[in-house]
Amino acid sequence: MGNCNVKETDGTSGSGNDDSDLDAKKFVDYSRPGINDRFPNIAGTTQDSDDFDLYDYVGDSWCLLFMHPGDFTPVCTTELGAIAMRESEFSERGVKLVGFSCNDAESHRHWIKDIKAATRATVSFPLFCDPDRSNATWLGIIDKKNRNDEGLPLTVRSVYFIDPSKTIRFVIAYPASTGRNITEIIRAIDSVQIGEKHSIATPVDWEKGDKVMVNANMTDLEAEEKFGKKKIEVIKVPSERNEDGLQKHYMRYVNDPSMN
Repeated sequence: MGNCNVKETDGTSGSGNDDSDLDAKKFVDYSRPGINDRFPNIAGTTQDSDDFDLYDYVGDSWCLLFMHPGDFTPVCTTELGAIAMRESEFSERGVKLVGFSCNDAESHRHWIKDIKAATRATVSFPLFCDPDRSNATWLGIIDKKNRNDEGLPLTVRSVYFIDPSKTIRFVIAYPASTGRNITEIIRAIDSVQIGEKHSIATPVDWEKGDKVMVNANMTDLEAEEKFGKKKIEVIKVPSERNEDGLQKHYMRYVNDPSMN
């Protein structure tokens, strides 16, 4: 599946059918998909469906696909609860949510009850099941150092933000010990979507409503035609001081066009 480069990791060759015996299984480490790659389709089981298909589920929407190391783990429980509590914020942005871990549907269903008890949030979005780690392996998201109680590797705490064409727009990866910042994920989604619509970039620590930056590949004339000359703030920098006939300044700010 996908155009992946195969690299074999440590392990003894075997049938690969016994998920409880790590020494009898060879895990293959594929190059994980990155920014501007097409995210490959995954199909299988969730807590509510035996025929889940990622592409069919997402359709023409954006998608946030997030992997968690395992069910019934403390950090993941807080994360799933936080995402569920803020699901409406993702919906407002046209983003569908999909969780992913190396657990089966029954495990997911029982864990969802714990999430509700611990966080008061109800998980209604699909949690993809990958108990044999086949999808996690070819996606390249196996964490070979962190293992579960059976000695099997966990998945990396990864986030993929995927656009309607199934292209990956950003990737975030955290270690198992570090919970994700949902506010930062939403901030990054806003940045990507506003940049897509208005041909801008967002500076350090930007939040929605703050000034944004004119894309670096846009000339001053193009920027003036798009945003209006009087609405562009050019920051004077030494490298451009004596440039005659300069067609493009690179430090240019405009108001957040999404707030108009």
